[in-house]
Amino acid sequence: MNDLHQIEIKEANKFDNGMEFFNTFGGNPVSCAIANKVLEIVQNEKLQQNAFKVGNFLKKGIKKLVEKSTNYFNVRGQGLFLGIEFVDENLLPKADKANYVVDRMKFFGILLSTDGPDKNVIKIKPPLIFSMDNAKFFLKLFSKIINEDFMSKWLKCLKLNELIFFVT
Repeated sequence: MNDLHQIEIKEANKFDNGMEFFNTFGGNPVSCAIANKVLEIVQNEKLQQNAFKVGNFLKKGIKKLVEKSTNYFNVRGQGLFLGIEFVDENLLPKADKANYVVDRMKFFGILLSTDGPDKNVIKIKPPLIFSMDNAKFFLKLFSKIINEDFMSKWLKCLKLNELIFFVT
């Protein structure tokens, strides 16, 4: 083995540090072609503008509804990625109310989730094709649910085998 080979081996061994190379093939030609097509569709169908317009409508609608409610909320976010924080009159987190709304919306086919350190923030993150009609439907159901008597319904909730049944 000549000196050049020994230097190459020595340099190559520097990479043997316990870390392995990982690649999800994200930069291959097929993935790049798909990404270009997705960006083309987003642009041609004006999905960014839709997210801005529908998101603003949804955010304003939620803020209007929570102003009329006896419960306390903080609404924030941009576009179609919104958060509704549930708190009490002392601004303490109310995860039970957020979970109640998530469960009730799920009953009507709308999937939401909670987040935040106290799990009292509902995340709204629909797809880019979410329409004004979808937003109006969401607001109609959200209005109905936030004005239900949370605690009496919550206390009537029976939890059986990890399934939740609401007793009316």
